[in-house]
Amino acid sequence: MSGRAVIAALGAPEILAGYELAGARLVPAKTDEDVRQAWFALPEDTAVVLLTADAAAALAGHLDNAAAPLTVALPA
Repeated sequence: MSGRAVIAALGAPEILAGYELAGARLVPAKTDEDVRQAWFALPEDTAVVLLTADAAAALAGHLDNAAAPLTVALPA
């Protein structure tokens, strides 16, 4: 990991667009399968992932891995 924590925002692009202005790396994903594929393809330097409510639901069971990035589920 670099000296700088990378924040990603994963989920529906129309919900996450504004987070790019705050410096988050946008990871657009519309379907549950897209969300899961994007989650497992996140770069190693990703420290925090903002998830839309639908993305968090799609990742149920995958978020409790201690090696995974910290996640924050956005309110619906």
